[in-house]
Order: sequence, then structure tokens, then C-alpha cells
Amino acid sequence: MTTQTDRLDRSVLELAAVLVLGALAPLLDSTIVTVAIHTLGVDLHASVATVQWVSTAYLLALATAVPITAWSANRYGAKRMWILALALFLAGSMLCGVAWNIGSLIVFRVIQGAGGGLMLPILQTILLRAAGRERIGWLMAVVTLPALVGPILGPVIGGVLVGHLDWRWIFYVNVPICLVAIVLAVRTLPPDPAPTGAALDVTGLLLVSPALAGIIYGLSRVGEHGFGHAAVLVPIAIGVILLAAFVLRRTAEPLIDLALFRTRSFAASTALLFFTGFGLYGAMLLLPLFYQQARGATVTAAGLLLVPQGIGSLIARTAGGLADRHGPRPVVLIGIALTTIGTVPFAFSDPSYWLLAIALVIRGAGLSAVNLAVMVGAFRDLEPAQIPHASSTTRIMQQLGGAFGAATLAVVLQSQLTRHSIQLAYAHSFAWAIGFTVLAALPALFLGKRPR
Repeated sequence: MTTQTDRLDRSVLELAAVLVLGALAPLLDSTIVTVAIHTLGVDLHASVATVQWVSTAYLLALATAVPITAWSANRYGAKRMWILALALFLAGSMLCGVAWNIGSLIVFRVIQGAGGGLMLPILQTILLRAAGRERIGWLMAVVTLPALVGPILGPVIGGVLVGHLDWRWIFYVNVPICLVAIVLAVRTLPPDPAPTGAALDVTGLLLVSPALAGIIYGLSRVGEHGFGHAAVLVPIAIGVILLAAFVLRRTAEPLIDLALFRTRSFAASTALLFFTGFGLYGAMLLLPLFYQQARGATVTAAGLLLVPQGIGSLIARTAGGLADRHGPRPVVLIGIALTTIGTVPFAFSDPSYWLLAIALVIRGAGLSAVNLAVMVGAFRDLEPAQIPHASSTTRIMQQLGGAFGAATLAVVLQSQLTRHSIQLAYAHSFAWAIGFTVLAALPALFLGKRPR
């Protein structure tokens, strides 16, 4: 006999499948576009500095859109906003495909980025409302699948499209995914609860969105100029000042509810999300560059060589359920240990490809365990009304941590390349990444060690 719980499980699984399909579009897009950057510069007659704005404009628009997700989900409904996000990404993709020069392409990437920025926080809000906090780990194991599939398939699809078709197809490939996702969302997503009617915190929006854009833009220039250059320091300083003004102000209905940080498990989890950006996700910048520069692989080959990390992440999908049953702290600590072990071989000057492949499987399993368990820690003690704000806040912390981590390791790598051979420079840079990974264990000690 089928129980009510079984029916609920199947309905949540169907809901997750619909949402994951939509989230697959922006995650595939980011890796596909990265592969095609050189081709875009050649075909659109743009310099390297200019064509990099194809990625930078998207990232800045994404960061600017994230803070508004909690208010928009409460005011207009998460279902409506999910469909709007898909529609924005669809429109941006189609416009990018018909772009006539590099300037128009950059503008249209902003539209894409706005849609992409709304997606993940709203996805988390819808699923957590549907399934509750007791199965957060299981839910995250499902909704993070696109993050695994994107890096695995993206470089391969991008290489095929760029190598055999016009560059415009790297954007047109999103169209059928978005169309199907919109149709399924209209038919499948549950009705939204009654809107809260809260007014938009316009002052907060004018503070926090430019703050995030400034910080992330400044960090994106670190690899080119280093931390001490005005092109880096000025936007970061402006961003920090605006962010401080947002934190210090008092308002009844803030754009981002800072009262969430009074919950110990949420505060520890968001701190962990930031600090893991240095060692766990900052090292993601080094891996493809290592294979291309130190091992002479092509972009597509480098993407294929990173597939073992995705396999390891898939193997560790059960970590979400373990965090639900045993609490997030032990799972996070084990995940950090696995990530460290999986990074160690890269800190040697000439490891074999087989050793690196095995290490990437271990590293991927560790990354997956940390990512899933920390989300359990973030949401497990919150009330349903807090979920939209928590979804946008965790996304912001992930972005900031990843940006800081990538910028820091870019400076470390650049410094090492001026003093050592390529192989030794990467070995030393990965050693720094290992150190940052170990430091991430400190906030993990404040996570809950028992199930909720």
C-alpha cells in the first residue's frame, strides 16, 4: 500500500526534477561560454580585456539580482518569480544569439545574469517549503545535481558547438531547455501562499546590490592587477562601505533579514560558506589552468580531465542524508578532510595522471559532502517564513567566498609564476589551497553535531 508519506516523497521528487531542469540552463551556460571566450574575441573583433566582459557583466548582474529574491518571492510568489527568472534567461539567451557586436552581447548577458541570479535562491525556497527542514540534505543532493553536470558536460558541449557550429549556438542551446522548464513549471509548481504585501526596501537595495557588484568586480580584477592596484581597491572599498551602511541601518522590513545570524547554526553555516570559498572552491580556478598550462592540455581536454571530480561528487550524494540523520558537523569535517587529501597530490611537482584522477574523485566526494552538509546546517533551525531570506543570504555568501578565494589564489599563482617553474608554481599554489581548506574546519566546529 502507498502511504501519504510516499506520495509526498514522489511529489517532491517531481517538483525537484522540474526545478533542476531549469537550473541546468545557467549552469551549463557559464561553462560553455568560458570555452568560447577566445572564439568570441576573434569573431567579434574584440580585445581580450573587452571580451572578458562577456563573463564579468553576467556575473555582476547575477550578484545584483540575488538580494531581491527574498522580497520578490514573498511579494509576488516564488512560482511566479521562478517563471519570470526562466523567461529572463530565455530572452537573454535569444538576444545573445542575435548580438551584432561585442557591446550588444555584453548588454544582453546582463539580462541573462539577472535571470540566473534569481534562480537558485527561489529554487531552494520552493523546495524547502514543499518538503520541510527534516529532509534538507536529501533535497540538496537533488538540487545540486546541475552544479555537477554543468562542469562535466559544459566544456564538452562548448567544444563541440564552437568547433562545428557558429558561436551563436552556445546561447541558442539554452532555448529548448528554458521553454520546456517554463511549461513544466506552469503545470507542476504548487500555488504560492498568500503574498506578504511587504514594501520593497529600496534604500537597502540601493546599498547592497551595488555593494556586491563592487566587491565582486574588484575581486575579478585581482588576477590582472594584484590586490594593491586602484582598479581593485576602489570598487572593493566602495562595496565594503555600502555593505557596512546596509548592515548598520535599522528598518522594519529589511531587504535581507540580518536577524537570521542570531541563529547559531545559520551564522556558522554562512561563515563556513564564505571560508570554504578560499580553499574548496577557490582551488577550482587552479585546476583547469593547471591542466592547460602545466600539462599542455586543450580547454576541452582539461574539462574531460576534471570529470573524475564530478564522479566523486555524484558518489557522495548520500552525504545529505547522513547530515540529516547525524547532524552537519561530522559530515562537514569528514568532507574537509577528504577535500584536503584529494588536493595533496597536486601540491607535488609532477604527479601522474592516474594519481590525479583518483585524487579528483576523493576531492569531489569531499566537496559534495561539505556543500550538502553546510546547507543542512544553514536551514535546519529556521522557521518557514525565514527560508526566502536565508536562501538569498546563503547564495550571497557563496558568491563572495568564491570570489575572494579565486582572487586570493590568482595572486598566489601569479606570484609563484614569477619565481618558479610552471610545475613548481602550481604545486606551491595548491599547497596554499590546502592551508585554506584546513582553516575552513574552524567554523565547522560550531555546527550542530546532532540531528534536529
